[in-house]
Amino acid sequence: MEKIKVLFVCMGNICRSPTAEGVFAKLIREQNLEELFLLDSAGTHAYHVGEPPDLRAQQAALERDIELRHLRARKVVMGDFEDFDYLLAMDAENYTALMNACPGDYKDKISYFLDYAPQLDTREVPDPYFGGKYGFERVLDMIEAASVGFLNTLQKTGSINEKIEE
Repeated sequence: MEKIKVLFVCMGNICRSPTAEGVFAKLIREQNLEELFLLDSAGTHAYHVGEPPDLRAQQAALERDIELRHLRARKVVMGDFEDFDYLLAMDAENYTALMNACPGDYKDKISYFLDYAPQLDTREVPDPYFGGKYGFERVLDMIEAASVGFLNTLQKTGSINEKIEE
């Protein structure tokens, strides 16, 4: 069975994108859908390659029963554009970086993650790196909303049902 492949993307891959990977993994696990997905996260820059998520991101996530410590930062590579079905950018800077690096055939795979949470009235997940604890909590709230919206979209469009039937 071909899995739905999702790549969450931010700048350094130590705060927002690993948080999104962890939140979405928990959501699909709770709905017994994890066998249908392959999840990963990456950064548009190589600042933290090989490092675990920021300790503040890990702690904020753990308070919501989301484990991130097993994740390691990596940089987006050219193969990601072909390999993944969805590349979900956390903000405009990373969306633009993805679009600029992406071969033309795959640009339709790139979107803003928060487009799946229109009720938030923003397309950008703010970078909590230089902020305090509240910034990480806010990011988790936004990512949880977008995760639910993304999964609902996949269910409404039939993407998940196609995988279940395979």
